[in-house]
Amino acid sequence: MKLIDATKIIAASAICMVTIPAFSQSFKADGPVQAQGAWVRATVAGQKSTGAFMRITASSATRLVGVSSPVAGLAEVHEMKMIGNVMTMREAPAIDLPAGKAVDFKSGGYHIMLMDLKQPLPPGSTVALTLKFSDALGVKRTLQLVVPVSKLAPAAAAGH
Repeated sequence: MKLIDATKIIAASAICMVTIPAFSQSFKADGPVQAQGAWVRATVAGQKSTGAFMRITASSATRLVGVSSPVAGLAEVHEMKMIGNVMTMREAPAIDLPAGKAVDFKSGGYHIMLMDLKQPLPPGSTVALTLKFSDALGVKRTLQLVVPVSKLAPAAAAGH
């Protein structure tokens, strides 16, 4: 009987450990990088791409050099900007993260595109993302995120 009770406790603890990061507002890498306010825009039936948004801060000069996610066939860091009267969007091979300065990944600027989605992303679900970084010395680091899926940015949904 005690073995069954212990198994239930271990299983419940494991579920809690997996669930807690999904609602956390700040994630810390295995190095000097933090992501805050991360979220992914919800999709509708048949939609094959969406965006992920957040604020990334590095304590030392670092570059975001890639991203991946198991929910997407392709994940890329993108940049949107106006060229003349035309809004353009293109893949950005790397984004500089100056030491101590937050870089926003939001609609209309830098953002993460999740393309060739393998499943719909309904509000209330979560998405795993792996951000890939390289520092000034060429040291590679990753930041594992589990972020909430929402129709609106978390601050906007809360009325802020």
